Amino acid sequence: MHILFIADPLESFKTYKDSTFAMMRAAAARGHTLSACEPKDVMWQSGGVVTGFVRDISLTGELENWFISKQDKPNERPAPLKDFDAVIMRKDPPFDSEYFYATHLLEQAEREGAKVFNKARSLRDHPEKLAIMEFPQFVSPTLVTRDASDIKRFHAEHKDIILKPLDGMGGAGIFRVKADGLNLGGIIETLNKDGAQTVMVQKFIPAIEQGDKRILVINGAPVPYCLARIPQGGEVRGNLAAGGKGVAQPITPRDREIAEHIGSNLAKRGLFLIGLDVIGEQLTEINVTSPTCFQEITDQMGWDVATHFITQLELLLNQ
Repeated sequence: MHILFIADPLESFKTYKDSTFAMMRAAAARGHTLSACEPKDVMWQSGGVVTGFVRDISLTGELENWFISKQDKPNERPAPLKDFDAVIMRKDPPFDSEYFYATHLLEQAEREGAKVFNKARSLRDHPEKLAIMEFPQFVSPTLVTRDASDIKRFHAEHKDIILKPLDGMGGAGIFRVKADGLNLGGIIETLNKDGAQTVMVQKFIPAIEQGDKRILVINGAPVPYCLARIPQGGEVRGNLAAGGKGVAQPITPRDREIAEHIGSNLAKRGLFLIGLDVIGEQLTEINVTSPTCFQEITDQMGWDVATHFITQLELLLNQ
């Protein structure tokens, strides 16, 4: 297969932990051809097809200077996206206007025959925090609002709450307010910007002390191991970007129940890879843009997530 990865600049990859790099390495090991570009390199001219200015790359086997490109600059080789066997969208959040526009270009490429993973419309239709609301049986009490009085009422009911922006990533902008309500008004003003922005509020889950588990679901089925991201130093956030410690472990029966139910539903919508965040027995987020933790799970458990991802992709494309 010839696979195009649409991702952040290759030069920015931290290869010792990057999941997209792990995918590329696994694909190359199985004999597949690799190309890459950034979302800014994708264009659509009237009367033509969606085209990417790509770099054809090979891997060196090193973690530094890890790739060799046949092109010095991406604009040397325009290639219709439909000409690739698979297009893997791996641009990291934030899901901003430019990401939104990129999904529209990818959706047009799909109409032309491109096979895009994850499916462009489904990326657009499943905001990573809001998506959990479709599955209330797995979610702790949760409120989505921009109204300060709604948030104060929720706090009065549940006493200990977490507030976070809908477009946050890496644990940014997450606040905990305990029963005393200290600074609740100021936190609301910071997050909802005087009613201009929507906020998610959730009942605090004490099991965060055991970690915020990242459960990977590939082609509708869960990976048997997850990465528990455990808060450090009095933090309430387990995100690795916020200093959390990643500890791989087998998924629990409850984890599997959540993952199989959600995975089977979302796979039908073209979400080939998702990352579920679970605290204790409660679902807190459904990651669809560029789920990570491939290398941490592989390194600690010896179960090769990236190779499984590529083999499942092969199976799907050969059906």
